[in-house]
Amino acid sequence: MSRKKHLKDKASQEDEGLKNSDLRSQNEALPVQTFDDCQCTGNVEVDFPMLCALLNLTEIPTINITHQASSTDETGGGVRDDELQISTSPLRSTPCLNIELENEDPLSARKLRISGWKVSDKIFRAIQKMLLSMNQLQSLQFWQAGLTDPMVISLSNTSLCANLRAVTLEGNPLPEQSFHLLLSEDSVLTHLSLRNNRIGDDGARLIGSALSTSKSANKNLLSLNLAFNNIGDAGAAHIAQGLRLNRTLLILSLSNNKIGDSGAAHLAAILGEFALTHEEIVERRRLLLQRIQASSVKVNLEQVSTSHVSFVLAQPNKVETKPTVKKKQKAAKKDEKPVEIKEKSHKKIDGKGSQTKNLKPGSREKLLSSQEDKSSTTLIEHAENVETGNPLLDQSVNRRDRKLFLPGNMTLASLNLAGNKITEKSLPLFLASLEKQEDVGGNLQRLCLQRNLFPPDSECYTKIKEMKALTDPLVENSSEQTEEGEKDKSDT
Repeated sequence: MSRKKHLKDKASQEDEGLKNSDLRSQNEALPVQTFDDCQCTGNVEVDFPMLCALLNLTEIPTINITHQASSTDETGGGVRDDELQISTSPLRSTPCLNIELENEDPLSARKLRISGWKVSDKIFRAIQKMLLSMNQLQSLQFWQAGLTDPMVISLSNTSLCANLRAVTLEGNPLPEQSFHLLLSEDSVLTHLSLRNNRIGDDGARLIGSALSTSKSANKNLLSLNLAFNNIGDAGAAHIAQGLRLNRTLLILSLSNNKIGDSGAAHLAAILGEFALTHEEIVERRRLLLQRIQASSVKVNLEQVSTSHVSFVLAQPNKVETKPTVKKKQKAAKKDEKPVEIKEKSHKKIDGKGSQTKNLKPGSREKLLSSQEDKSSTTLIEHAENVETGNPLLDQSVNRRDRKLFLPGNMTLASLNLAGNKITEKSLPLFLASLEKQEDVGGNLQRLCLQRNLFPPDSECYTKIKEMKALTDPLVENSSEQTEEGEKDKSDT
C-alpha cells in the first residue's frame, strides 16, 4: 500500500515539474515589458492600471467613467469667472481619475479630471504617458492635485494630445511660477484657467511676457482666467504690457486679486490709443526692412524674367535651308548670345536701356533718381500694406507729434476686474478708453468692475454700465447676478 502511494506521489511531482518547466519556457519566450516600452491603447481602463503596475505601484487610483454632459463648459471656454471649482468638485477621500467619454467607445475620452488628491511623481508619469494615446482628449483638469514645477514643465514640453485645447490648473501653487510655459508661442491651448494658484507679481510678469513682447506673441489662447490670485499693481502692469501686441486673447479675468488704481491705469491705457515704445519702434523698422528686402528681391526677379522673355520673343523665326552652313553659323552665334542676353537684361534692370541712351547727363540722372524714389516709396507702401498678424505692421499705426500710435487692443472682448482695490479715480480712464473703442469699432463688450473701492452709484461707473448695456443687454444683468455668487464663494 505504501509502495503504491509512493509511486503516486512521485508521478504527481513529475507532472507538476513538467507544468512548471512549461511555464518557465513560456515566460522565457515572452520578453519582459518595461514602462518605457509599453504601448498605450487609448483606453484608460486598460492603460492606466497596466502603467501603474509597471511602476510597481501598490495603491492604484480608481477610474470613474461618465458620458458627455449637456453643460456648455465642457472645453473650459464656457466656465464663468465666479465659479470656484470647489463648488462643483467636492474633495474626494480616495484618489480617482474622472474620465468623460464622448460616446460608448472607450477610446472616445474627451475630458480627464483629477480633484482633491495629491498626484505622486509615479502616477503623474503614468498619466503623462497615457495622454499621448488619448487622441480625442480636449480638456485636462487638475484641482488641488499637488502638482510641482517639474510636472507643469513636462506638460508644456510634451505634445500631449492632438486635440487638447483646454487646461485647468487650480489650487496648485508653484514655487517657481512655471505656469507661463503653458502659454508659449507654439502652444495650441485655447483655454487656460489658473485660479487659486497664489500667482503674484513675478508670476504675472512671466505670463505677460508669454502673451506678447515686441518680438513674439501667443497666437492661439482665447481665454485666460487668473482670478483669486495675489496679483497687485505691478503684476497688472505686466499683464497690460502683454496685451499691447496680443491680438488673439478674447477673455481675461483678473477678478479677486489685489489690483489698485496704478494697475488699473495700465489696463485702461491698452484699451485705448497708446504710443509705441522705443523697443517696439526698433522692431517695427526691422520688420519693415525685412519686407522691403523681400519685395525688392521679388521685383528684381520679375524684371529679369520679363526682360529675358521679351528678348526671346523679339528674335525672328529662322528657317534652315542649308543645314551644313547654318549649323556652323548657329554654333558661332551661340558663343555670342549669352553675352548679349546678360548685357541687355542688365541694361534694363539698371534703367540704362534705349530710353535713356540719348538723354543728356543731367536729364538721365534726374530720371534715374525719380525712378529710384518711386521704387523705394512703392516698396515701403507695399511693406506697410501687406496683411500680417503683427500689430506693429498694422495699417492703423499713425504718426503724430513725432510719435507712432496704435489704436489699442481692439481684440479683447471681456475683462473682469471685479473684487479688486480700484477706486473712483480710475473710472474716467476706463470710460475714456471705452469711448475710444466705440469710435474705432473695438471688440470690448464686457467690463466687470463690481466690488471695488468706489460707490456703486458713482456717476462715471453708471455711464460705464450704460455703455456696456447698450453694447450687450445681457451683460449688466448677468454681472449683477454673478456678483453675489462671487462674494459668497470667495468667503468660503
